[in-house]
Amino acid sequence: MTTAKGSARPLCQPKLYVGCAGWVIPKVFAGQFPESGSHLQRYARVFNAVEINSSFYRSHRPLTYARWAASVSGDFRFAVKMPRSISHHARLSDCITPLQAFLGEVHQLGSKLGCLLLQLPPSLAYTASVAVPFFGMLRRLHQGPVACEPRHASWFVPAVDRQLKDHGISRVAADPACLPKAAVPAGDSITQYLRLHGSPQIYYDSYPEATLRRIALKLRRPASDTTQRWCVFDNTALGHATANALDMLDDLRDDEPST
Repeated sequence: MTTAKGSARPLCQPKLYVGCAGWVIPKVFAGQFPESGSHLQRYARVFNAVEINSSFYRSHRPLTYARWAASVSGDFRFAVKMPRSISHHARLSDCITPLQAFLGEVHQLGSKLGCLLLQLPPSLAYTASVAVPFFGMLRRLHQGPVACEPRHASWFVPAVDRQLKDHGISRVAADPACLPKAAVPAGDSITQYLRLHGSPQIYYDSYPEATLRRIALKLRRPASDTTQRWCVFDNTALGHATANALDMLDDLRDDEPST
């Protein structure tokens, strides 16, 4: 793991975003970050992206999002998880009111809003009469990148993949995957979004270095139709997300060709 406290970490590609689900800095890794500033400011001087998960459980004031955006550099990006009121309670139906409220909040991030994340409950099967109107409504209200993480087998078929592409929505590549197809990105290829939840025990387990190296090599592969790639570590329960993300940055830099 790198030991340069608070050093700039340029990545091999200008739109390759690596970070954690949340910007908590475990005490054991405090020495890897600058000493001054808020937790977000310290975090953002090491990583170039973060996934906000708290928005799934509760709303944040527009001024809060604006303050977060103002506290980080221009090349930092936020991914924001859509509320459970939309994905789990309304299950994508009749949810224009909470959707408009959520977008009114997160749009205060401005150009630093990198991606919206829609994680669906495992019990939510794909139904065209529900999903297509929802995605159409979402696209009328928001034109930026969207990544969807479905967890029901009915979403992993070619017809649904085409629907996602038609609406410009990417399908998350998740680990561990609920089924083999869930491990690879699909849908719109402009954005590729990798969520690493910890394996085999989600949220708790760390990834071994060999696994991180394999992922780093995949992230560096050229893809002419991909504009941005995200790699988010969600194994936050014991602080492994921070360790794995730091190691991933080192792996990506080590893989760069020498000049």
